[in-house]
Amino acid sequence: MAAITGQQFLDRLRKNPPTLYIDGQRVEDPTTHPATRNMAHSLAGLYDLQHDPALRDKLTYEEGGERYPMSLMVPRTKEDLARIGEAHRIRANSSLGFLGRAPDYMNANVMAAGMGAEYFARCEVEGDHQPDFAGNMRRYYEYVRDHDLCLTHALTNPQVNRAKLASELPDPYIALGIVEERDDGVVLRGARMMATLPIADELLVFPSTVLKENADKSRYAMGFAIPTNAPGLSFQCREPFDVGRDPEDHPLSSRFDEQDAFVIFDDVLVPWERVFLLYDVNLANGAYAATDAVLHMAYQVVNLKVAKTEAFLGTAQSIVNAIGSGGFQHVQSKVAEIIIMLEIMKALEVAAVAGATVNEYGVMTPARGPLDAARNYYPAVYARLPELLQLLGASGIIMMPSKADREGPLGPQIQKYLQAGNASAEDRLKLFRLAWDMSMSSFGGRQSLYEKFFFGDPVRMHSALYEVYDKGPYVERIRAFLNRSAKPEGVAADD
Repeated sequence: MAAITGQQFLDRLRKNPPTLYIDGQRVEDPTTHPATRNMAHSLAGLYDLQHDPALRDKLTYEEGGERYPMSLMVPRTKEDLARIGEAHRIRANSSLGFLGRAPDYMNANVMAAGMGAEYFARCEVEGDHQPDFAGNMRRYYEYVRDHDLCLTHALTNPQVNRAKLASELPDPYIALGIVEERDDGVVLRGARMMATLPIADELLVFPSTVLKENADKSRYAMGFAIPTNAPGLSFQCREPFDVGRDPEDHPLSSRFDEQDAFVIFDDVLVPWERVFLLYDVNLANGAYAATDAVLHMAYQVVNLKVAKTEAFLGTAQSIVNAIGSGGFQHVQSKVAEIIIMLEIMKALEVAAVAGATVNEYGVMTPARGPLDAARNYYPAVYARLPELLQLLGASGIIMMPSKADREGPLGPQIQKYLQAGNASAEDRLKLFRLAWDMSMSSFGGRQSLYEKFFFGDPVRMHSALYEVYDKGPYVERIRAFLNRSAKPEGVAADD
C-alpha cells in the first residue's frame, strides 16, 4: 500500500475506529463525531500532501518501486537527514506548528527502533515463551512503513502518588502491568498517560524512560504495539477544544484539536509478535537512548518548533503591520525577542545535522548536544511567545466580534469601528482571532502547558543534560590553563 491518501486514512479510521469516550459517550465514528471530525480531516490533509505533485518528492521517497513517507526513511547520509528535516517542516507548516503529534513524530521513533532492533534481542524471558523481540521490532517498522500508519503512544503512569513506586499504589494495576503470559500473548491491565492524538490506527507503548523499581525485573517494564480498537482497550479523552465554531472564529482549535487521553487496559491481550520487551527494567529505561530513537524524535520536534516559532513571528509582525505600531522601539524589541528565539532554534537544527554521525546500526543520527539544548531551551522560553502576542495585540485580542456578528445587524458598525490603520475590520479580526487562539483560548492555554512539559519535567531534563553532556574537555582546558607558566619561556620567575 505504501504512502496513502487522505481518503484512505479516513476510510481506515471509519472501518476500525479507536475506542474513544468523550463527554461520557462512545465515539462511534471519529470521522463524523463533532469533537473529532475536523481533526480527522486535518490529518487526512497531511496524507494528501504526500500526493501533491509539487511536494511528492519532498514528503516521500522511493524504494523497490513503492513510495513511502519521508519520515520513515532510514537516513544514511547528512543529506538524507536534511531531506527528512525539510519534510518535517513542510508538514508542520500546514498546522503552523500547532499539531504536536503529527504522524511523523512516532514514525521517527519506529524507524530508529526498527533499525536498532538488536537492542531488544538482549531481553530474555524465563519460561516456555521465547519471543523474537528483535525480529518483532524490525517487522513492526516495516509494517508501519508499508501501511503508512498513524500512531499514538502513551508513556507515563497515572499521576496518583509520585512518592511511591507503581507496585506500592493501592492497586498494583493502577499503573499498566503484566497480568499473565499465555500461549497467544501477554495480558495487560492498568492505565497509561498521556495518549495525544488518540484518533490513530495503533498505540505504541514504549518503556517509560523513568521507570523506578526496586528490582531489575518488573511487571511494569514493557514495549509493544496494538491496534487502537483492540478488545479491552479504551481511551478516555479530555474535554474537547473544538466546540463547533467557524474556522474564522477558532482558526486553530477548529482544525487541530488533536485531543489527549489516558488509556485504559482491561485485560488486553497483546500477541507475542507485537511485543518488543518485557520485565527488564534496565533495558526499558535505556531503550530510547540506546536505539537513538530519542534523537530522531527530538529532531522532528525541533523542526516542528521552528515552524511554530515562525508562525508566532508572522502573526506578531502582521499585528504590527495592521495597527501601524512598528515605529515604537518597545514594539520592535518585542518582535526582536521572537526573532532571537527563532534563530536559536534554526541554528540548533542546523548544528544537529552538521554534527550528525552514523550510529552502531548504520543510521545517520543527528548530534545530541544541539538537540538536548533545544529540548531544554524551548520549554523554558515558550511561555514568552503567547505573552508577546498579548502585549502586541493588547485589547484587540479581547474585543473580537465573531463572524456571525460581522454578518449581523451591527456589521456596518463593526466594519467602521474595528478597522485597523492598514487592514479592514474583517482582515483585522481574522488575524486577531488567530492570535487569540494561539495565546489565550483554551486551545492556546493547553499549548502553553503542553510545551512546558513536552519533553518531560524541566528539572529532570536539566539533570539528564548534566549527566550525559561531556564536560571533560572544558575542565581539562581550564586545568591546563591554570598549570601553564605565567612567564614566557626563558624568563626566570623572579625577573
